[in-house]
Amino acid sequence: STEGEYRVVVENANSHSQFLIYFSCARYTYGKPVPGLATVSLCRKLFHVPNCDKHEVCEEFSQQLNSNGCVTQQVHTKMLQIKNMGFEMKLRVEARIREEGTDLVVTANGISEITNIASKLTFVKVDSHFRQGIPFFGQVLLVDGKGVPIPNKLIFISASEANYFSNATTNEQGLAQFSINTTHILANKLFVQVYTVHPNLCFHYSWVTEDHQGAQHTANHVFSLSGSYIHLEPVAGTLPCGHTQSIRAHYILNIQAVGELSELSFHYLIMAKGGIVRSGTHTLPVESGDMKGSFALSFPVESDIAPIARMFIFAILPDGEVIGDSEKFEIENCLANKVDLSFSPAQSPPASHAHLRVGAAPQSLCALRAVDQSMLLMKPEAELSASSVYNLLTVKDLTNFPDNVDHQEEEQGHCPHPFFIRNGAFYVPLSSNDEADIYSFLKGMGLKVFTNSKIRKPKSCSVIPPMSAGVIGQGYYGVGLGVAGRPYPPQMSAYNIMPLNNEQSSGPVPETVRSYFPETWIWELVAVDSSGVAEVGVTVPDTITEWKAGAFCLSEDAGLGISSTASLRAFQPFFVELTMPYSVIRGEVFTLKATVLNYLPKCIRVSVQLKASPAFLASQNTKGEESYCICGNERQTLSWTVTPKTLGNVNFSVSAEAMQSLELCGNEVAEVPEIKRKDTVIKTLLVEAEGIEQEKTFNSMTCASGADVSEQLSLKLPSNVVKESARASFSVLGDILGSAMQNIQNLLQMPYGCGEQNMVLFAPNIYVLNYLNETQQLTQEIKAKAIGYLISGYQRQLNYKHQDGSYSTFGEKYGRNQGNTWLTAFVLKTFAQARSYIFIDEAHITQSLTWLSQMQKDNGCFRSSGSLLNNAIKGGVEDEVTLSTYVTIALLEIPLPVTHSIVRNALFCLESAWNVAKEGTHGSHVYTKALLAYAFSLVGNQDRSREILNSLDKEAVKEDNLVHWERPQKPKAPVGHFYQPQAPSAEVEMTSYVLLAYLTAQPAPTSGDLTSATNIVKWIMKQQNSQGGFSSTQDTVVALHALSRYGAATFTRTEKTARVTIQDSRTFSTNFQVDNSNLLLLQQISLPELPGEYVITVTGERCVYLQTSMKYNILPEKEDSPFALKVQTVPQTCDGHKAHTSFQISLTINYTGNRPASNMVIVDVKMVSGFIPLKPTVKMLERSSSVSRTEVSNNHVLIYVEQVTNQTLSFSFMVLQDIPVRDLKPAIVKVYDYYETGE
Repeated sequence: STEGEYRVVVENANSHSQFLIYFSCARYTYGKPVPGLATVSLCRKLFHVPNCDKHEVCEEFSQQLNSNGCVTQQVHTKMLQIKNMGFEMKLRVEARIREEGTDLVVTANGISEITNIASKLTFVKVDSHFRQGIPFFGQVLLVDGKGVPIPNKLIFISASEANYFSNATTNEQGLAQFSINTTHILANKLFVQVYTVHPNLCFHYSWVTEDHQGAQHTANHVFSLSGSYIHLEPVAGTLPCGHTQSIRAHYILNIQAVGELSELSFHYLIMAKGGIVRSGTHTLPVESGDMKGSFALSFPVESDIAPIARMFIFAILPDGEVIGDSEKFEIENCLANKVDLSFSPAQSPPASHAHLRVGAAPQSLCALRAVDQSMLLMKPEAELSASSVYNLLTVKDLTNFPDNVDHQEEEQGHCPHPFFIRNGAFYVPLSSNDEADIYSFLKGMGLKVFTNSKIRKPKSCSVIPPMSAGVIGQGYYGVGLGVAGRPYPPQMSAYNIMPLNNEQSSGPVPETVRSYFPETWIWELVAVDSSGVAEVGVTVPDTITEWKAGAFCLSEDAGLGISSTASLRAFQPFFVELTMPYSVIRGEVFTLKATVLNYLPKCIRVSVQLKASPAFLASQNTKGEESYCICGNERQTLSWTVTPKTLGNVNFSVSAEAMQSLELCGNEVAEVPEIKRKDTVIKTLLVEAEGIEQEKTFNSMTCASGADVSEQLSLKLPSNVVKESARASFSVLGDILGSAMQNIQNLLQMPYGCGEQNMVLFAPNIYVLNYLNETQQLTQEIKAKAIGYLISGYQRQLNYKHQDGSYSTFGEKYGRNQGNTWLTAFVLKTFAQARSYIFIDEAHITQSLTWLSQMQKDNGCFRSSGSLLNNAIKGGVEDEVTLSTYVTIALLEIPLPVTHSIVRNALFCLESAWNVAKEGTHGSHVYTKALLAYAFSLVGNQDRSREILNSLDKEAVKEDNLVHWERPQKPKAPVGHFYQPQAPSAEVEMTSYVLLAYLTAQPAPTSGDLTSATNIVKWIMKQQNSQGGFSSTQDTVVALHALSRYGAATFTRTEKTARVTIQDSRTFSTNFQVDNSNLLLLQQISLPELPGEYVITVTGERCVYLQTSMKYNILPEKEDSPFALKVQTVPQTCDGHKAHTSFQISLTINYTGNRPASNMVIVDVKMVSGFIPLKPTVKMLERSSSVSRTEVSNNHVLIYVEQVTNQTLSFSFMVLQDIPVRDLKPAIVKVYDYYETGE
């Protein structure tokens, strides 16, 4: 059935309510309700109590979903012991929806907080400071435990420092406001409390008590020598973009402080994103006498002041005193480029035409994307939005000085005179650290100021006056009240003690619905014209669903813009849906279900047919009626028991047709829809063979020079081959890179989940483009395809970049905080080479080069950081030497000149390395020598390169005009292989480096070099797999680089042709012709007989590249292996209540080979047919320090393990039954070394 959206809502339970309301809904992605049965459990976990068997209390019920796809249930709170504090203050809710007809079960989860809050007050708008003479304003919001405003409720406000005790009644929005006269406040703090009832000091340890939460706010006094102030009135909420905001400024001006001025200028500025973005001035005419009043400031709210704006206003009085205030404003996360996206029409049937309209700033370039809604439900938090863009800002708001700036602040100066007399009253400067001044406002905004004005309050001093405290005025220096009062600020009484924060834990965990539907519809770039509009014609896909489209646009003038989501519902009122597994193994049996849905207002009569096929046997389970009556908003499900008969992709085609009929449907005549009378759905099932797939390739480079050249091809199968699983193909190409070009994004049948493996998708494109350019074979079609791969590979690789410019296998986000020297050099040179074809940000090049330079030691060698990935290149002195040689090669391939300081110093390291390597025993430093030979060839030091190549030639393995090199202590080939396995990755890699050394000889390779190179190429090509790659990543990258260089060096354009014939001993015979017109064309045919004997004949006068690929399955047998693997299910039998539909897969591995440890290991767990992994349990494996990454790919779970030693590692995760399958066959679990695939 169509994937759906499933939603669980439980109203937050109040601890003093008798009932709570449970609410759950299930809808398809096309908006219609799901029919079926909901089984709901509400559980409350017990806090950990030793020796207690009971862990939770639960309430469960089942109920049919109503016509809206929802279920509502009232649950008595006593059943869940809501008032008992021994349990968690939350309910865990699970809803299992069983879809009617298909019996598919989908589970949704939710969490509901249990709150004892009956009411809660919060300040939504309040002054941060108070100033004597300017009223202190506040606004509060009263809500209940669910966050719903409470209207018409009396609240109490108290501020004892102002002798203020009042009350107010909330309005319809739950808001109440107050204003406090500050004229006679003598304290330096104002403590404001609001409450609905007096705090209850009684506390019951075992039972939850009702809580009415009040709110408190503390405001500090602002110092002013003259008693003059300016105050910005706060604004509640978030300011929306696109309008002008007015801010009211209140002032009090002492006429003596203003002096002879006729007008006073108030200057203001607005800060955002760490900088001053706006400024202005307001001029106030000076009147006679003390002045008190207000004026308005206004500013446009736009993206330049988002997300947080701080306004600072100030005036400088004639005596140098500065008065001012600051205020913070929350701004909507808006963007300057306003992007609008809409579909026309908003609902359309599948396969129909629609239009997607984009509105943006003129000349914008917009990226459009439309995906199935179910994809967004999988991870909604990952969606691009204005908020996610603003979250990328390094500075959103400045709130203080950095420590190094704060420490540079000058001293405040000396203490003032300990006391003085004004207007007959004594004044003593008391300690007033909490009092704010202009300096504190500036510092709070991160602003440094250079001024000779008075922006600081006097230094706080501790003095004892020489006279009675009873006649000393309040100690605010310069306030000038002249009134006797208390010498120190009043202490809070017990009644006014600020209560502890009693906030509940964070709100309900955001719901995550897990469904899988990988359809992506639109993914393209569109340019907006000068009118600011672009319209794209689209064809609606066949899926019945809701498509969600989004766009982001870039403009040189307006910058970035992001649209809100646009929806198109692909829907027709009558259609059929199929329910079937993703794949099965031959011999398994499953039930194919077809559900016909009628959303027409009338009844229809429908016939349903499954198209017969020799690929499967099907018998209908339900009574085989000719037609079925389906009324409005109803459905009919039919099912067949299916046994697949052939391997590969098997198509199932089901048609539902509305028929003309005289039979009544209920009490009415069935109607026939005017359009879409017949709906046919074709779905593909993958049928796999039993056992483990094996692949063997036979490659050769054959050159004919007038005379016929014949080869025997003998294809044999092992005795344990799975019946009918064998298949073979024969391919002919006219170009050395032809096979790789055909499969440039699929060179390996391996996962690509880390930063090094991703580069095998990137680097070969550069070699192919360079080669085709040099040989003048590059077409626009190939160029566009390769550049597209380069762009996507470039963006993917940036996921593995660290902030310091280095790269690592899994990037910083997986906690691998150490950059990898080897990988950083690889990425650096490849990005530098890609600049010829795509845009590469120079910052990435510069940062990586800087990081590598910091890794260089005094002797010119490079320090190793991070693992070498493939430990075949490790071994004593070679660790640092091989790495340093590799990095030097990467720098030379950028290319950096030999005179560059990093390269020049590195060459000292390489010279030392060669002096050590040449003294080693025979074959002891083959890998290092291969790298050194290539490095010195790149430098142009032919004498040194030739010396190393001569040494390597003595260590070469030569057989039948094939030349290659092997490692010392080469691992033995696994026993029992029917064919000789592919050469290990390290041997292909080192042999390819020797080939590159021959081909880089300067000024050009000699004929002898090319002859040696040809024998090496013949061996390398024999190791190629059927996709054109090799056994792993690095050997594939280096070998394709070497082959492209060889192809360019030996390419000659000729009019001559070659003819290839393959035939068996019977009647099969096929001819191929290779000429200039089809050099890059892959010519391929399936071979009819396996096992079989074939003869291949090449005639003509040119070289051709031949490949035979044979694949077959074998049943696993007990054999010696370098890994120990144990797999079991928990529970081990299916006797439990849920064991046949849900169980845990548990496995242990350890390394038993000859090396101390493996390289990176892949654990590949194939799912039993009809089962799917529970993704959260798979993701949890990444918490283990040994697991670098996990992936769920189709019906496989992949676990990346950094390395495996003889210490046992354990992993486990849950699987759930998605579709029932009978006669289940075993599923295969494989563990293999990524770089030694023979292990």
